[in-house]
Amino acid sequence: MKNVIFAVWAMLCITSFSNAQSSDTDKGASDKLLLTIFLKHDQSMNLNEIEEVRKKQGFYKNFPPEGVSVVNWYVVMGIGQMVVLELPASKLKDVNLAIERSAWKAFRSEIYPTYDLYPIVEDKLNNTSKVSY
Repeated sequence: MKNVIFAVWAMLCITSFSNAQSSDTDKGASDKLLLTIFLKHDQSMNLNEIEEVRKKQGFYKNFPPEGVSVVNWYVVMGIGQMVVLELPASKLKDVNLAIERSAWKAFRSEIYPTYDLYPIVEDKLNNTSKVSY
């Protein structure tokens, strides 16, 4: 599983690097990024204990920080939760601090910068009727 996650991360980094070298016409869009966060459950605690830690640490008051939008939030069975945020690059530090201050103890976190590739590949797909996006 770790090899798969690393491979995905590496592909995203390579693609991000090549996209960063594109023209300056995307300046407004390039300030925003997606951030995928895995909040991995501490399996030494049950769900009620995890929830208590989050409440005590102010997780719901501090996450996500101001100016950051939740795109989606899923439960990934066997792992924990997966949160995708949209944020200006300048807010990355605030997200990191919110995780460190209010999610640790209840979760181990993994954070990956991501972006929406669908608009780029949409016209290349042979059968878009199969895609519900």
